[in-house]
Amino acid sequence: MAGAAPPGAPATTATYVYAVCRGGDESALAGLRGQAPGSPVRLLRFGGLAAVVQDVPAAEFGEDALRERLTDRTELERCARAHHAVIAAAAGVAPVLPFPLATIYRGDARAEAALGADRARLTAALRRIAGRAEWGVKVYARQADRRTAPAADKPERPDRARVAARPGHAYLDRLRGLRHERESRQEAGLQAVEEVDRSFARLAVAARRLRPHDTGLTPGRGAHLLNAAYLVDEARGDEVADAVRRLRRSPECRDVEIELTGPWVPYSFVEAGVTGAGG
Repeated sequence: MAGAAPPGAPATTATYVYAVCRGGDESALAGLRGQAPGSPVRLLRFGGLAAVVQDVPAAEFGEDALRERLTDRTELERCARAHHAVIAAAAGVAPVLPFPLATIYRGDARAEAALGADRARLTAALRRIAGRAEWGVKVYARQADRRTAPAADKPERPDRARVAARPGHAYLDRLRGLRHERESRQEAGLQAVEEVDRSFARLAVAARRLRPHDTGLTPGRGAHLLNAAYLVDEARGDEVADAVRRLRRSPECRDVEIELTGPWVPYSFVEAGVTGAGG
């Protein structure tokens, strides 16, 4: 049993939970490195379900140690990639319910008890996502081409007599023009977002709007207007791609860029549950 130790002695390993599935095939997990290379990724069965787990060093995956490691951007990315690789492998043979990064219990017995107590919710969630995939849709405002800036940005040079008669008016006119242009682009962007959302609502069985990304992390991109996830039947994948092609050609979306990612394991449609950290 993971984390087992003599009475009174601290456990040397903890049980890291990647996901829960129904059935599953342990051979699909063979060779995966996961979070602890050298320790096999395996199935821990409970109440008709199975958790995808791995024994990890307790000292390295304690609350304080994890907090310190995951504040390092490189280490966070490595852990996230390893977490996703295990979940993707498990999802290749059975519907899986992905768990958050660093879901950890103090041994198999603790994991079985906590997951077993939550079995009804986990079973319902697995039923909801079975045969479905998550698609991510991001909408960015298209950046104005400075080489073709509108007249408001480059006003005609007024004659000297008019400037003398109306000091400061040309400057105020220019500011009003820029404000009007900005408001028009914002309105066009919002209309595009609603058009995109309506199109995907026709295909999806569920949708979630996520927090927009900091555009400082995506240089060269305009404002992030929409970050959404849609749960779609796997058989409708071609319709998803067709919808994006139509949207990109539509007049309503001429001022935005649309980015499609997926299909993914439906991370965004897993209800919050027991994380198990330190459990």
